Order: sequence, then structure tokens, then C-alpha cells
Amino acid sequence: MKISREVKTAILVIVSTILVVFLFNYLKGQNLLDSSRKVFVVYDNVEGLASSSPVTLNGHTIGRVQEIGFTTDGTAKIKVLLSIEDDIQFSKNSIAELYDTGLIGGKGIAIIPAFDDDEDAMSGDELVGASKSGIMAMVEETLAPLQDKIGVLLVSADSLFTNINDVFDKPTKNSLKRGVSELEGTISSFKNTSIALNQLIVNNKGKLDNTLTNFEDASANISNITDSIASTNLTKTISDLQTTIGNFNNLLSSIENGEGSIGKLLKDEGLYNNLEGATKQMEELLQDMKLNPKRYVHFSLFGKKAKVYDEEGNEIKEKKN
Repeated sequence: MKISREVKTAILVIVSTILVVFLFNYLKGQNLLDSSRKVFVVYDNVEGLASSSPVTLNGHTIGRVQEIGFTTDGTAKIKVLLSIEDDIQFSKNSIAELYDTGLIGGKGIAIIPAFDDDEDAMSGDELVGASKSGIMAMVEETLAPLQDKIGVLLVSADSLFTNINDVFDKPTKNSLKRGVSELEGTISSFKNTSIALNQLIVNNKGKLDNTLTNFEDASANISNITDSIASTNLTKTISDLQTTIGNFNNLLSSIENGEGSIGKLLKDEGLYNNLEGATKQMEELLQDMKLNPKRYVHFSLFGKKAKVYDEEGNEIKEKKN
């Protein structure tokens, strides 16, 4: 049977159309010959995610992003439909995490399985969505506060340089030049002094050697004296001194308690009163001797009889026969 040209053309068009549709859907991540599971995830933002982006589990690709669109609840969130291979099983409580697939852009979805006893994810189930910060996002988050600090630092540096320019005006610069010049003169003088000091040391080297020798001899003598002091029975001397101090303390205690002659003299009030009375009588006696010396001293060149006085100092006349 001969097939006409028209039939051949129709068959070719139909096959070509089927291939185009198949290739188009395959490029979108849909395999018309594959009966994979269809699960979806809701995100707030999927910037960089595109249809046919890979879906991985532990780094291995297990599916593709099939469709991206808005949710119908009016929240403007993004609903992503995932096509997952049937032979890969994971819990429906697993997390679908967005991540950067490279430094220049592009995102993928990584399935982080939940190890629980819940049911496996089936077609129509919703997975929990999450986002992982990419390298550029982390760099941006790190540089954002650093940028603010750099801005503040630049402002401070500008103020500092302005203040430095205000301080280092022309008079200040001239003063600094004079200071540097004077410093050079001081260094030159110090150099000359060092040369003179070196020359003095060289000229008096012999005297310095003799002085050091004498100092060594004096140190040796001091060391000998120290050894002599250390070799003496210093412990016995200190013990004797402590004994002497103890005896002296006992003596003072005895005097304080009125023991002995000195203690009785200091503590016996009767003895003190007797001494005070005797002193007073002695004073009165001396005073009376001064006023009436004739009562106590008599001189008679011609045998005249001495006068007699009573206790009150009155003359006692003898009665004549």
C-alpha cells in the first residue's frame, strides 16, 4: 500500500509537535513519561529560583522545580511545585530549604529529611519551607555593620586631620623646625660629652683600676667583719640580755609591791610621814638656831655661868640663897 505524501507530512507534523511539547516540558522540569510525586512549598521570597532548578537530598539531585506562582490567599507568597522521584522516600515533615547554587546567582532546593515515624511525603503534600543565607548574603550582612563603622571612622579621621591641620599652622611648623634644630645641637653636644668622657676614662684607667681594687679589698674586709659577727654567740648574748631585763622587771615589781627598803620608802606612808615630820622639826631647829644662837652656843672667857632656857625659849633665872 502506497502512502501518500499528505499522510507522510501529517505524520511528520504530529511527531514533531509531540517532540516539541515533550522537549518543552522536559526543559521546564516536567517529564511527560514520568509518574513522579508532586509536592509544593510556600516561601516569602524565591529570588533567583527558576523552573527546572534542582531539588537535592544530601547533595544528590532527586527532582526539579516544576512550577512557580503566587498563592491564591492574597498574601503574595510564592508557591513552588516540586517534582520528586518516586523511589526517594522521606517524611512529609521534612524541610525544603532554599540555598545558593553558586557565587554568581541561582538557587536550588535542598530537602532536609525529618527522621521521625510520620508518613512519607506523597503527591499533594506541603513541605515546610526555609531559606539558607548564601555567601553573598552573609558577606552583605557582615559588611553592613562594618560599613557603618567605616563611615564613622572616616568622619573621625577627617575631623582628626582637620584638627591636625589647624594645629600645625605656620608658627607651629616654624617652632617644630627650631625644636628639631635645637635637638640636633643637643645630640651634637651629647656626642662631644661622650667623647670627652671616653677620653677621661682612658686617661685615668690606672686610677680607676686602683679604686676598684681598693673597693674589692674593702668589700672583703666587710665580709670578714660580717663573718666574725655571725660567728659570735649572739644567741647567748640575747639570752643574757633577756634574763637581765627579766631581773630588772622583777626588781621594779618588788618596788611597786612595797618590798625591800626602797619599796617601803616609796610605799609606806607612815615612814613618809615620820620623815616629813623629822624634816619639819629639823627645819624649825635650824631656824631657831639661826634666830637664837645663844641658846645653843655659849662662850665664857671669865667663867660666867651659862644661861638656862625653858622649852618656850624663856630664860630661867636661878633663885639666890
